Amino acid sequence: MNFTKTLIVWYLQYKRALPWRDTQDPYAIWLSEIMLQQTRVAQGMPYFFAFTEAFPTVSDLANASEEKVLKLWQGLGYYSRARNLHKTAKIVAFEMGGNFPDNYADLLQLKGVGEYTAAAIASFSFNEAVPVVDGNVFRVLSRFFGIATDISGSSAKKEFAALAFELMPKDDPATFNQALMEFGALQCVPKNPDCGVCSMNVGCLALQQNKVDLLPVKSKKTKVTTRFLNYLVLTDAHKNTVMQQRTGKGIWRNLYEFPLVETPVEVNEEAIALAAAQQFPQVTAVSLGQRVNHKLTHQNLNLAFWEVRSSATLPDAISQDAARALPVPIVIHNFIERHWR
Repeated sequence: MNFTKTLIVWYLQYKRALPWRDTQDPYAIWLSEIMLQQTRVAQGMPYFFAFTEAFPTVSDLANASEEKVLKLWQGLGYYSRARNLHKTAKIVAFEMGGNFPDNYADLLQLKGVGEYTAAAIASFSFNEAVPVVDGNVFRVLSRFFGIATDISGSSAKKEFAALAFELMPKDDPATFNQALMEFGALQCVPKNPDCGVCSMNVGCLALQQNKVDLLPVKSKKTKVTTRFLNYLVLTDAHKNTVMQQRTGKGIWRNLYEFPLVETPVEVNEEAIALAAAQQFPQVTAVSLGQRVNHKLTHQNLNLAFWEVRSSATLPDAISQDAARALPVPIVIHNFIERHWR
């Protein structure tokens, strides 16, 4: 069977109607690709609409404050994407006259734009014949052609990119790239794909060799760190609270949070009361509000929200409404929505 022809026929019949497919505008395509990194389409779609409404052009995004960008991004995760998005918008708007580079090599020079995103923009916006290689592409090609290369290896991307380039119709790379990714997202899914109804099943080597569940091969495992984060949810005599901005290069950089006490293990109310009194001498009462487990790619976070009362006026305190307006990690946002009435 003809892999490319069969794939594109399937795509034209079953593709999803997605807003960034109705345009060749590199701004919209760039925005969607950054948002959809490690994010499902259903989760990313509302954010795409929110951003394009708030920032219709790259110049609008460039002129926005980082705080507003982070607030709109809140809940999408991997916040370095949002910070890099903002930095790149400034470069394109202020140094490139609002025009994105029109080729793969120059797109790669932009902050936060890697090989995958550069290839997507170059092919979708400028019809450059460059293959897109993501998890979906690894999976489809490794299964159909029976490739047992470890995709976590350093040479895997070059091998799969070369194969994709060979299969790609050079006069229409955009449709091929979209079709390959869509097929992996909808049909050749990671677990329990319905191979019986698959348009490609006649030529699929993984199916013929009963290796669908074994491909692609990925040996490298992510090391996960466990952390215990204790948040002091302060309320003073005026019902104000305290929020602090995260700094450094760790998770949630530049987002806001309640005062934090990080401990090596889970601690009790007595230990938190002592730590709170050291930071805020005006504290009169401490009680546990909620414990939450929050999993990130490389970290398992055990969060405890401690409700801390003060009879005095806290320094640098702000109203709860002001705190709600700040960009915060989604776990803190969820706590605020549940516990602040």
